[in-house]
Amino acid sequence: MVKNYKGAQITKEDTIETQPVSVSDYMSTRLITFHPDQSIMEVVEQLLKHKISGAPVVNDQKELCGIISEGDCLKEVVKGKYHNHPIMDGKVSDHMAKNVITIHPGLNIFEAAQMFLEKKIRRFPVLDETGKLVGQISQKDIMRAVQNIKSENWR
Repeated sequence: MVKNYKGAQITKEDTIETQPVSVSDYMSTRLITFHPDQSIMEVVEQLLKHKISGAPVVNDQKELCGIISEGDCLKEVVKGKYHNHPIMDGKVSDHMAKNVITIHPGLNIFEAAQMFLEKKIRRFPVLDETGKLVGQISQKDIMRAVQNIKSENWR
């Protein structure tokens, strides 16, 4: 009896179609952004209006300068407590996080999820190969991706 040394062969009918799970598939692209010269009060108003917890800060050339969050705005509130009245006249550039960790749109969402766990931050700006801000991905976006994908098709 002759045995095949190649083993079982996979035919086209046997292949499983996989779904893409990159950051670009699930990132937000319609972003609320702020300018470094805007006031903290404007940021507070926009964060509340749009029900978001933070946003990218971009300059006039739309280059990423930092991230401003609710926590950054609270620093201004605490500063006002020291003076016994809310000041809220600080600028975004005075309170934003400047050393921002960014990711590439082609990154796999599972690698992005690992980065969220390691860095303990809530959002990553997404920059293309030219360094231009093209989106933002949050932990909720990762959870939405996982919910939308069948487990046997993850790659």
